[in-house]
Amino acid sequence: QVQLVESGGGSVQAGGSLRLSCAASGDIYSTVCMGWFRQAPGKQREGVATVFTGGGRETYADSVKGRFTISRDNAKNTLYLQMNSLKPEDTAMYYCAADPDWRGYCSSTYEYKYRGQGTQVTVSS
Repeated sequence: QVQLVESGGGSVQAGGSLRLSCAASGDIYSTVCMGWFRQAPGKQREGVATVFTGGGRETYADSVKGRFTISRDNAKNTLYLQMNSLKPEDTAMYYCAADPDWRGYCSSTYEYKYRGQGTQVTVSS
């Protein structure tokens, strides 16, 4: 089992920045892909960014490319999402997720086995 706890959400004005953190514990060495997903009220869940736990191979949704950066600190077992130039449409609950199954790639196109409780991000115009 893997436990994921997100933090760092909050309210910010458009154009501002936030950094989300996801502390991982448990059987973390079993995971091969980690990522951030988000869901706004009345909308479907959207994959934001993913990363291979062995390093690199980041993927981003087109809507956040150039503004968001996913990264990992293996020493701290923590996943980050640096969000810059935030827009009102980025408002959502953001979830950290991890998956142990290697498909030859990491992406947000499939359901991840483990997911945190989420942290709310609200961007006002």
